[in-house]
Amino acid sequence: MNFINNNILTIVIFLPLAGAILLVFFPRRHRDIRYFALAVSLITLLASLHLPWYLVRGQSGFQFERNIPWIAHPNIHYHLGIDGISMWLVILTTFLMPLCVLISWNSIGDRVKEFFILMLVLESAMIGVFVALDLFLFYFFWEATLIPMALIIGMYGHGRKIYASVKFFLYTMIASVFMLAAILWLYARTGSFDFVTIQSMIQGGQVPGFGNAALWLFLGFFVAFAVKVPLFPLHTWLPDAHVEAPTAGSVLLAGVLLKMGTYGLLRFNLGLFPDQARRNAPWIIALAIIGIIYGALVAMVQPNIKRLVAYTSVSHLGFVVLGIFSFTQLGMDGAVYQMLSHGISTGALFMLLGMVYDRRHTYDINEYGGLATPMPVYATFFAFIMLSSVGLPLLNGFIGEFLVLSGAFQARQLYGILAATGVIWSACYLLWMYQRVFYGAVSNPANNSLRDLDARERVSLWPLAIAALVMGVAPMLWLHSIDPAVAATLRQFSSAVQAHAAHAPGSLVRADFTRNGMQALLQVIGR
Repeated sequence: MNFINNNILTIVIFLPLAGAILLVFFPRRHRDIRYFALAVSLITLLASLHLPWYLVRGQSGFQFERNIPWIAHPNIHYHLGIDGISMWLVILTTFLMPLCVLISWNSIGDRVKEFFILMLVLESAMIGVFVALDLFLFYFFWEATLIPMALIIGMYGHGRKIYASVKFFLYTMIASVFMLAAILWLYARTGSFDFVTIQSMIQGGQVPGFGNAALWLFLGFFVAFAVKVPLFPLHTWLPDAHVEAPTAGSVLLAGVLLKMGTYGLLRFNLGLFPDQARRNAPWIIALAIIGIIYGALVAMVQPNIKRLVAYTSVSHLGFVVLGIFSFTQLGMDGAVYQMLSHGISTGALFMLLGMVYDRRHTYDINEYGGLATPMPVYATFFAFIMLSSVGLPLLNGFIGEFLVLSGAFQARQLYGILAATGVIWSACYLLWMYQRVFYGAVSNPANNSLRDLDARERVSLWPLAIAALVMGVAPMLWLHSIDPAVAATLRQFSSAVQAHAAHAPGSLVRADFTRNGMQALLQVIGR
């Protein structure tokens, strides 16, 4: 068991990559390639379940650590580790990948081997981002996600796929250069790329010149992560990438890649630069709230159903950024929960859109209408997932948004009031979209003969629907392990900041949520 615990993160990272390498030597029989990719993704999911099963809940700090020297000069270590935040993002990644293989079963007909090789390489890179604790290793995995995703969009997308692919690649790569500059500055002054070592030296005041450079270092990391989120006004690459990407690409882009940005803000911007995070929080929160409202309003007027769902990510991830920079236990717990919830709900919405696109080859809302008649099962799944995205109580979206808004009210009532309007807008654009697409008589004769979901499509949707329900009725299954990791991040901030969060006007509960998470959550709901 010690051997497995010491190496489980390495196994989970490199299993998909090993599968991709083996796939290179496979004969070009599409059926065998698909089954092999599905088997590799399922084995990776099973291996990743070791993490929540053996994680010591209630314990802060990193677990399942592996820290060995890799390159002597420069001083780079193969340092991996997870806490309650990164663990669930790894599970989200491994959970979505088999479903992406299933929904690509028939929709990818050309260069099938290359497609699944890119998917498995992308999975390895995404997992690596969430578990790397050496900044060089983190940056390596961060950049490694760009190439397979850009190729997936450019090779297997549709419409303006080359334009969308290049735009995605350039935005993310150029923004990442600022983070690289900040990483190199930290290495030059500390002699280490290790996150834990650098964090300890910063806290101990052992980094020469850090005070003068702290703002620029903070901004270097922030720009890279804000573009990936994406935070308004750095979001313009996202709708194009989503609309032109194949269905699996859109699912992983919304479900996982965007979370790399919010994870980076929480882990590195708050973890390494708590003072700068506090000082810059007002304008970051302002951008987050603008994104919440702007994304919702722009989504409401979209004639393209996939572009509409793409803009919902701008709005929903604004809630995540707001929760992170509220510096409250409730807000940050809600931010992490909303990351997971968004990955489930929006990933499922993109799957559903891909299924109808395979039948009609259009995302134009005007081409639909009355789909509930020929496709009742599809309409039922869509309604359920849509309500989870809206934030209906007892479904996953409610918990994350509720906690974020509670934390926002603790920080400042105005933040909570403005952000709460986003919940109303999301109900408006999603319910209106559902009405136009599914209700009424069939308005287009081409839709009369549409077949309903087949067995493979139902199998790919059921896990997401079940996850949305379980996350809505049993949130403490996740929050018990998220709480200690969030509390460890909050402990870096001054006692004055924590006292303000605990006693701010409009506070709903005390800030010691981590000591009794269930009672505090029930107290909030009861009020």
